[in-house]
Amino acid sequence: MGFFKMKIGNFCCLSTFIDSSGQFISSQVTGISRNPYCGYDQQTLSSQERMEEDSLLAALHRQVPDVGPVPFVKSTDPSSSYFVILNSVAFFQVGSQLEVLVHVQDFQRKPKKYGGDYLQARIHSPKLQAGAVGRVVDFQNGFYKVFFTLLWPGKVKVSIFLVHPSEGIRVLQRLQEDKPDRVYFKSLFRSGRISETTECNVCLPGNLPLCNFTDLYTGEPWFCFKPKKLPCSSRITHFKGGYLKGLLTAAESAFFQSGVNIKMPINSSGPDWVTVIPRRIKETNNLELSQGSGTFPSGYYYKDQWRPRKFKMRQFNDPDNITECLQRKVVHLFGDSTIRQWFEYLTTFVPDLVEFNLGSPKNVGPFLAVDQKHNILLKYRCHGPPIRFTTVFSSELHYVANELNGIVGGKNTVVAIAVWSHFSTFPLEVYIRRLRNIRRAVVRLLDRSPKTVVVIRTANAQELGPEVSLFNSDWYNFQLDTILRRMFSGVGVYLVDAWEMTLAHYLPHKLHPDEVIVKNQLDMFLSFVCPLET
Repeated sequence: MGFFKMKIGNFCCLSTFIDSSGQFISSQVTGISRNPYCGYDQQTLSSQERMEEDSLLAALHRQVPDVGPVPFVKSTDPSSSYFVILNSVAFFQVGSQLEVLVHVQDFQRKPKKYGGDYLQARIHSPKLQAGAVGRVVDFQNGFYKVFFTLLWPGKVKVSIFLVHPSEGIRVLQRLQEDKPDRVYFKSLFRSGRISETTECNVCLPGNLPLCNFTDLYTGEPWFCFKPKKLPCSSRITHFKGGYLKGLLTAAESAFFQSGVNIKMPINSSGPDWVTVIPRRIKETNNLELSQGSGTFPSGYYYKDQWRPRKFKMRQFNDPDNITECLQRKVVHLFGDSTIRQWFEYLTTFVPDLVEFNLGSPKNVGPFLAVDQKHNILLKYRCHGPPIRFTTVFSSELHYVANELNGIVGGKNTVVAIAVWSHFSTFPLEVYIRRLRNIRRAVVRLLDRSPKTVVVIRTANAQELGPEVSLFNSDWYNFQLDTILRRMFSGVGVYLVDAWEMTLAHYLPHKLHPDEVIVKNQLDMFLSFVCPLET
């Protein structure tokens, strides 16, 4: 097949970082030997880019012990695992740290001796519609410590979830390395009355003749099997072919059971809540607004409104507020369906923003909306392949980097990008390459037009079942999210932290979050475009 397997060797140094779920990962960073993946070994990278890629791959190689085959009964059982609040006192002050110890056990109620489970943690106050995420540290011995910052007064409850047991993570790792073609794509070729459909992907197996649709400007690879009767130039459409079945053995399937070990709560062995009392006003202001870069958590919900800890976010509760903010601006939205939600929200909520019918396929685009009175132009375009949409005309398969290169920019230009969900099945190199191209184009845009506002929307958690876990698991997506944050750190872009905004909220996780969460994302986005006067 030619897909690479990642091997860690010749360790030289130890690094620790917090991934996008708040999970602490200790990792030894060095060069990684790996088999070539569809020409990815032929990339022309600077020494800095090569070092960055090796560092990202090494840091994300999760420490899951190679303990050999593990029977289901010896895998992590969330119902017999438990947590305890460590520094329990009568009262906590706002701003205090709360520490929670998690102890995982197997289905025989025996303590686990190794780590690698993927946990998600949050604190919340349902009556206040308040919530924030926690930082998880894996001690690699069956114990985990979770750190929370208490950010509001009142009764605060702790919730810990097992997303996947370590035994399931090992399976997901294997699929990522050995089966990146588990989502496959197709293209329709047509000339006159003759039409053929062939399979397409970043990489195709075997020695059959190929159509090479590698992008000339970015070098992004894309191939289709060559039609038997038609030329490659007759390609008409791109669409998702489907999902491979039968990926797991019966033993492996046991690690992916709804209601058993996918996103299941871990209960407390004692109290699961604490009482938090207010700080003095002066201290509270300092707590919220004097955070440095890398603040964790980046924000929290209070009364269903997201409160970033680095700046004051505006509330755009009236369509006129949005119109005033976007007046005389061109807004470009690039990416997957999670940023298409922004286009849908804005065109639904703002009456003057009228969608112009381009005749594009539903849910695919491109889309365009105009407010002629206030001189606002809103555009949405999906990113280039791989993209799992139903049908995209091949002429509309545009890469984000190329689109950015065609934007003049300036103080009335706004760009928002969300590229993550459709990369979850591929080796991480594929995503790193895509972000490197986008980042290069963003840097050029900001260099020629420094007043352009560029916003990146991060990944988000979603609902998971046995099948979805194999293709779109939160575990895959937090890897992508961590890469995104690291690669765009210091570039001069703004970040809408959709990851935390999903995990901290009380609503069930969805690939396309509910409107209240989207509204908070848009409030944050618009606050970057039109910040409060200071």
